[in-house]
Amino acid sequence: MQFGIFSVGDVTPDPTTGRTPTERERIKAMVAIALKAEEAGLDVFATGEHHNPPFVPSSPTTMLGYIAARTERLILSTATTLITTNDPVKIAEDFAMLQHLADGRVDLMMGRGNTGPVYPWFGQDIREGINLAIENYALLHRLWREDVVNWEGKFRTALQGFTATPRPLDGVPPFVWHGSIRSPEIAEQAAYYGDGFFHNNIFWPADHTKRMVELYRTRYAHYGHGTPEQAIVGLGGQVFMRKNSQDAVREFRPYFDNAPVYGHGPSLEDFTAQTPLTVGTPEQVIEKTLAFREYAGDYQRQLFLVDHAGLPLKTVLEQIDLLGEEVVPVLRKEFAARRPAGVPDAPTHESLLADARKETVA
Repeated sequence: MQFGIFSVGDVTPDPTTGRTPTERERIKAMVAIALKAEEAGLDVFATGEHHNPPFVPSSPTTMLGYIAARTERLILSTATTLITTNDPVKIAEDFAMLQHLADGRVDLMMGRGNTGPVYPWFGQDIREGINLAIENYALLHRLWREDVVNWEGKFRTALQGFTATPRPLDGVPPFVWHGSIRSPEIAEQAAYYGDGFFHNNIFWPADHTKRMVELYRTRYAHYGHGTPEQAIVGLGGQVFMRKNSQDAVREFRPYFDNAPVYGHGPSLEDFTAQTPLTVGTPEQVIEKTLAFREYAGDYQRQLFLVDHAGLPLKTVLEQIDLLGEEVVPVLRKEFAARRPAGVPDAPTHESLLADARKETVA
C-alpha cells in the first residue's frame, strides 16, 4: 500500500498572523513538502492543477519534473490533471517526457476539477464536462498505446497518422487514476479501462464514498478485469496532529474556521464527526484511517492533505514528520495484516512493465 501527500496549492492568508505568502513562496513550499515526504519515508507526492487565484499549480509537469531531479524514490502524481480542458495530445507527450526524466516514477489522476470557469478559459463548455472527459481520455489511452493514431471526435481536430513523442518509457504508459467526488460516470470510466479509481474522501460522509467505490468495484469486475476486490482504489483524507488532541484542536481551529473551502460553515467538531477529517493525536489518525477499510474495502493508495488553509510551512513539515515517524509505519503494518490474499499492490512502473512482459511471453 502506498502512502503520501496531495496538495491543492492554495495561497491562503494565515488567519493567526494575517500574512499571505507570495506565489513564489507557495511554489517553493510545495517543493519543500515533496522533498520532506521522501525524507519521511512516504511513497507519493501529488499536486493539483488550477488555473486561477488563489492557486499556483498551473503546470504540474513542470513542478514534478523539478521534484524528480531532486528525489530518488518518490512517486510523482497529480491530483488532478484536467482531462476536460487539456489537450489529450499534450497530456500524452508531457507525461511521457516526465516518465523518462523521472525513470518511471510517475502516474497521474484524471479529473474534471472543481472550478467551473476553467472551461471557457480553455474554449470548452462546462455542460459537456462528462462527454469531454470520456472522449479526451479515449484518445489519450490510444496515444500511449498505438504508435500511429488516426482519430476523429467531437471536441478537437482530427488526427491523421499522428505519433505522440516521446513514446512512453519502456512502452508502458503511466498508470492512471480517475478521480471523482460525485460522478458515477467517472467511476464507470475507470472500471471500463481497468484503471484506478480515486475518491478524494474529504468533504463527503462515509456512506457516499462507499457507494462510489462499490460502483467502481462492481463495474471493474463486470468488464472482466478481475474480482471486485482486485480493483485499484485510492482515497484522500485530511489530518492535523499534535501529541495532545486538545492542542491539535486549539491550533487548527482558526485555520478551519477561515479556510476558503469550508470556513464559516459547519463547526470543526461537526465536520470531523461527519467526514474523514481527523484533528487530534497520531493515534487518532491511525484509528480513523484504518476505519476507511470498513467502507472502501482493501485499497492501494492513501493520500493526506496537510498543507492547506494558510498553515505555515514549518507546521506542515512537522505534520509530515509525524506521518512518517508515528502514523504511516503503523498503518503499513496494520493494513498489510488485514489484507486478504489476492488483493493487488498499488501499480508501479516496475510492476506494469513486468505484467507487459508476461503478456508478451504468453
